[in-house]
Amino acid sequence: MPQIKSAKKRMELSRAARTKNRAERAKIRTAVRQVREADDAEQAEELLREAHALLDRASTRNLFHANRVDRIKGQLQKHVNELAS
Repeated sequence: MPQIKSAKKRMELSRAARTKNRAERAKIRTAVRQVREADDAEQAEELLREAHALLDRASTRNLFHANRVDRIKGQLQKHVNELAS
């Protein structure tokens, strides 16, 4: 345990951020999984829009690297295009 006041505060802030980030990443993983498990193209398109919004937000908040977000978005778009055809 830290003894210095600023170190204690930093530990609390880190704990809060870690909890929030874990929840956000879980929400994104769920959205991505729902797109991949969608049965028809219309449903997949709607879920894709939601997933894109979550992924973009994660990218701007530095939760995921921008290149990783782009790669996931591309994979999801490819999957939805295959469902549509």
